[in-house]
Amino acid sequence: MLNISKNNIDHLIKFNEFKSHLHFSDKNYSKKRFYYGITLIVLLVLSIIVPWTQNITGKGYVTTLLPEQRPQAIHSIISGKLEKWYVREGDFVHKGDTLIYISEVKNDYFDPNLISRTKEQVNAKSESITSYDDKINALKAQLSSIKQSKDLKLAQVRNKILQTKNKIKIDSIDLNAYEIKYEIAVNQLKRTQELYNKGLKSLSDFQDKELKKQETYASFLAQENKLENQKNALINLSLELSSTIEDYNQKIAKTNSDIQSALSAKLEATSNTSKLRNQLSNYERRQDLYYITAPTQGYITKTIKKGTGQLIKEGTDILTIMPSKYDLAVEVYVKPQDLPLLKINDHTRLQFDGWPALVISGWPEKSTGIFSGKIFAIDQHISDNGKYRVLIAPDETEKKWPENLRVGTGTYTFILLKDVPVWYELWRNLNGFPPDFYRDGEEQKSEEIKQKAPLKSVK
Repeated sequence: MLNISKNNIDHLIKFNEFKSHLHFSDKNYSKKRFYYGITLIVLLVLSIIVPWTQNITGKGYVTTLLPEQRPQAIHSIISGKLEKWYVREGDFVHKGDTLIYISEVKNDYFDPNLISRTKEQVNAKSESITSYDDKINALKAQLSSIKQSKDLKLAQVRNKILQTKNKIKIDSIDLNAYEIKYEIAVNQLKRTQELYNKGLKSLSDFQDKELKKQETYASFLAQENKLENQKNALINLSLELSSTIEDYNQKIAKTNSDIQSALSAKLEATSNTSKLRNQLSNYERRQDLYYITAPTQGYITKTIKKGTGQLIKEGTDILTIMPSKYDLAVEVYVKPQDLPLLKINDHTRLQFDGWPALVISGWPEKSTGIFSGKIFAIDQHISDNGKYRVLIAPDETEKKWPENLRVGTGTYTFILLKDVPVWYELWRNLNGFPPDFYRDGEEQKSEEIKQKAPLKSVK
């Protein structure tokens, strides 16, 4: 009240009738206010010195511990036209159940007898391989026969050469004998001529010796010609031996060439047969891919393609399956400056969307509606959002996670660090210092290591 007017009306008001006036008019109010202030100060001091658990916070979502337990997109390996659906969203399917049937859209596979005709081609190629085997065996037998014939022919020619050499030796001896006979006949003719000139021999004796000389000379010439003929025959046989070897070598080379050609043709036929068999396997496998089956047991969560008649390209997602059995985990992202503070098996506290909770970050044991976890894995490479991904698994020794928790649920996470006083935490935040790096267990461990260090004796 400003009391601007000079007229006083206090005498007209009965203050005793107002409870608030009686309350504020109490003479002990100042003492109570003093006691209240003291109490408030004590409470503030106590709250400052009580322990506070440092933590790193992060937002994330619920995922699965193993990659194969996460939602799987089902797609077609081949292109086709969607002909029939066998499931709908929300259905539970077992591994191997048929989901969709698609038909062929490529003209290379329209032939209904494609597999049977491909099998006929494979059989024909296989028979050609057998025929090449028979041809190779026949050529090998022919080669063996040619080699045997060569050996026989060469033995025959070498035998003739040996015989001719023997004849040459005999003819050479005979030629020497005829030469001696001729020399004797010449000597006899000279003596007879001397005696004929002296009148001691008749003309008939002289003529007989002269005739004998001519006969002996003729025999000598005949034997000499015979020896030359034998030598020429030996030369011809040597040439025949070389010619025979060359002829048979050509036949052997030609047969070997035919064998190699047959082997090459066989290998080509084998290669073509393998290609056809591979093509046949691809055709059979392609027909099996017309029916798209469930790769795991789970629930149909989302169908991407709508109705029948749609064309599907290879690799296009058709529907999504959520496995029925999975181990839950939480995926959160932390700042790079907080990464050195984290280790595997560090304890965490989790708040899930949809589950009411009263969270006091510094006193996790006083919080309600939160759940426990342990760090399971830490990424070694930074993510696209500039943070590091941390995977948290349930802590089996603590409170179990909700049964109705689903993959994709949002999560607010507290990764617990060292216990410090509240005043220290306030002072740290005011100065912008990071949380304490070392934990109590690590400090004790380092002290134990220092105590166990051996002391060196000083001499």
